[in-house]
Amino acid sequence: MAKSLQDRIVFGLKVRQHRQVRGWNFEEFHQKTGISISYLNEIEKGKKYPQAENLQKLAQAFEIPAEQLTSRELTHQLAPLGDLLRSNFLSELPLDLFGIEIQQVVEIIARAPDRVNAFISAILEIARLYALRNENFFLAALRAYQELHLNYFEDLEEAAEQFVQRHKLPENGGVSDRLLAELLQEEYDYTIDHKGLAKYPELEGLRALYQPGKKRLLLNPNLNPRQRAFQLAKELGFQALQLKERPLSSSLMRAESFEKVLNNFKAGYFAVALLVGRRSFRRDLQQFLGQTRWNPLILKEMMEKYQVSPEVLFQRFNLLTREFDLQKTFFLRIVHRLERNAFDIDKELHLNRRHEPHASGLNEHYCRRWVGIRLLQELAATPAKGPMISGIQRAVFLNTGDEYLCFSVAKSSMPSPDRNASVTLGIQLDDDSRARIRFWNDPAIPVITVNVACERCALTDCAERAAPPVALERRDQRRRVAELIKKLTEK
Repeated sequence: MAKSLQDRIVFGLKVRQHRQVRGWNFEEFHQKTGISISYLNEIEKGKKYPQAENLQKLAQAFEIPAEQLTSRELTHQLAPLGDLLRSNFLSELPLDLFGIEIQQVVEIIARAPDRVNAFISAILEIARLYALRNENFFLAALRAYQELHLNYFEDLEEAAEQFVQRHKLPENGGVSDRLLAELLQEEYDYTIDHKGLAKYPELEGLRALYQPGKKRLLLNPNLNPRQRAFQLAKELGFQALQLKERPLSSSLMRAESFEKVLNNFKAGYFAVALLVGRRSFRRDLQQFLGQTRWNPLILKEMMEKYQVSPEVLFQRFNLLTREFDLQKTFFLRIVHRLERNAFDIDKELHLNRRHEPHASGLNEHYCRRWVGIRLLQELAATPAKGPMISGIQRAVFLNTGDEYLCFSVAKSSMPSPDRNASVTLGIQLDDDSRARIRFWNDPAIPVITVNVACERCALTDCAERAAPPVALERRDQRRRVAELIKKLTEK
C-alpha cells in the first residue's frame, strides 16, 4: 500500500532523529544498514518509504522493533511538527508556486526542532485561540504570490486579449454588461437571472451566485451596470480559463483549498484585463503621468471611458509596475461600516516591500488623515445616496519620513446598504517616481503628515485623533522601566 506524503515525512523524521541520537553520519549509517547513502537520504527527506526488507535493516541497526519506526507516534520534541502535518496545513500552502517542496520545509524545521517546534506550537495555539480560518492563510499566501510577481501576469493578459479579439469586443473601453451576458448565454450556455438573488433576503450582501448544475447565474438586482459587467466578465474568466475548482458566490464565504482562492483571483484578473485593455490603458497612463498639473477629474474620466468601478480601475494600475517601472506602490480598500462608524482594511497589496499604511488586526483606529478615510467621512456626511468622490494627497509618514503620492476614490458600496468603501493607490515618491509623475509637486496637492494608527501616534496637536496613544504610552512606560533597571543594576 502506497504511503501518504505525511506518513513518509513522519517516518523520515523518526529515522533522522534515531541516527542523530547515535551520532552517525551518512557513511556510518550506510555501514550499519547496508543501504545506499542516496536512498537513506531520500528516506529522511520523506521522499521514499522503505520496503519490508530495508525497514528491518533500519530497525536492526537502531536495535528497536520495526513497529516503533512505523507508528505515527512522535517524540515530545517532534510532536508539534506532527500536529502541523496532520492538520494538512503545509499540504494546502501553495509552496509549488514559489518553487518549494514540502519536504524542504520539513527539513528546515527538523534542523532545529526545539526552537522551530516551539514557534509552530505558538502558531497553532494562536490559531485555536483566535479561530483563524483557512481563508486567512490562503489569502495571505495569495497576496505573497501577487507581490512576488508585482501583480502582473502575462499569461492572463494574453488570454484576455485573445478572448477580446476572438469575440471582437471593444478594445478601447465600453464593454457593456449586455454584450457580456450575451457571450455567457451563447458561448457557454448560461442562464442569467438578473433579479435571482432578490428572492433570498439573507443573500442581499452577495453580488452573484452560480448554480453549476443548472449553469445558472443569479445576480443581485441592486447592482449598477458597472458592477454587473465585472461579475459577468469574471464568469467569462472562469469559463475561458477552464477553472473548474472555483467559489460559487461572488464573495469567498469559505475557502476549502488554495486552488479556489487562486482561481478566484485569476478570473477576477481576467475580468479586469478584458474590461480595461492594457494597450489602451497604457496610453491613458502615459497621458495621466505626463500632466504638469493635477486634474481631479481624470480618474472619473477614465472610469467613464471604460465603464468600470473604482476597484477595477485601480486594479488596472498594475501596469505601473510593468510599463513604467513604478514598483514601490501599495493598494488599499477601506470599508466604512456605517452602523458602528468603524473603518476596516479588507484588501491590501504592497509591491516591492511592506509599505505604510497597512492593515492591523488589533482593533486600532486607523489614522483619520489618510485620504481614503477622509473621503469616506465626507461621503457619510452627504445626504444623497450613491455619490462618488475622489481626492489626492502627499502623505508623509511621521515615524519613517517616507512620502507617498496617494490617489483615492470613495463611493457607496452597493448592494450592501450599511457600508461605503474607498480604494487608494499609493506611489512612494523617490527619484524614479518624481521623474515619471510630472505633477507630483503641484501646489494644489496637500502635503499631510500621517501615521498608521492613533494608538501608536505621537502627534500631540492632531484634531483628527480618534483614540489616545495608549500603545505608545505603554511602550514608553516599558522603556522607562528598562532604563531604570539598567541604571540601578549598573550602580
